[in-house]
Amino acid sequence: MNIEAVRERIGRACAKAGRKQEEIQIVAVTKNVPVERIELAIQSGLDQIGESRIQESQGKFEALRPKFPAVVWHLIGHLQSNKISSALGMFDLIQSVDSLDLLKKISVRARNLGKVQDCLVEVKVSEEAAKTGLLPAEMERFLEEAGSLENVRLKGVLCMAPYFEDAERARPYFAKGREILEKYRDVWQVGEKCPVLSMGMSHDFEAAVQEGSSMVRIGAALFGERKLII
Repeated sequence: MNIEAVRERIGRACAKAGRKQEEIQIVAVTKNVPVERIELAIQSGLDQIGESRIQESQGKFEALRPKFPAVVWHLIGHLQSNKISSALGMFDLIQSVDSLDLLKKISVRARNLGKVQDCLVEVKVSEEAAKTGLLPAEMERFLEEAGSLENVRLKGVLCMAPYFEDAERARPYFAKGREILEKYRDVWQVGEKCPVLSMGMSHDFEAAVQEGSSMVRIGAALFGERKLII
């Protein structure tokens, strides 16, 4: 496991940008990582777990939550409406809210469960058809309507740059994500904390950190390439 190497890379990126390394949260992306390796990662100091598929997450959550109740669980993959109740039972932060309709449904289910669900707004900063998320032009209306929903808390923004062999080419997309977060800074429901800007994965997180990311989602750089779990 390459935890220290990842932390060193984050540290160097922070130094170049004049930032403090403590500002950056690492979400360990554990898709296709077995429970035993996740447990080792937690014991090594990683306290935030990111999963993208509800079905795969359930067994891991049931095995690990009783042992490590303080670990924060993030849903980073697309959430289907028929999986909302399952997601609310597991995840502390849903990062991938990509429509007002989905946010409203989350709020209704959360009210039925007697909880307030923390969420990020997924914003589409690239032109790729395969990427999901709100268009920047849709944000104002989304946030206006979201303000009336009592059972969700908007903590900030998730965005993804296109994949480039040269991660430096991702910088303009990350800069756009930072601009969106800053434009609506007054709406994020974060209390004393700073709003979350979730940007950067294994291949481009250094560029994301230098452009203002406060949360990176790291899988392969921590665990290596993973085989599909059947």
